Amino acid sequence: MKEFITYLIQNLVDQPESVDIQLVESDQGTMIEVRAFSGDVAKIIGKQGRTIKALRTIAMIVGARFGRRVRIELIQ
Repeated sequence: MKEFITYLIQNLVDQPESVDIQLVESDQGTMIEVRAFSGDVAKIIGKQGRTIKALRTIAMIVGARFGRRVRIELIQ
């Protein structure tokens, strides 16, 4: 899961080497924390939040296949 989300986000941004993704496991589910260069944050969010919503939807679908609840949080 981490590799898949990393692949998607690194292909969105201008500086893919600055992307840092951490998985935080809990009994409620998995939270994916995404950190990126401040200039690339707007590309991850997208117009009116459409890109981050799409990433969250993809993560929820993949997580459902494994029986886990998955959330993506963008940390600055």
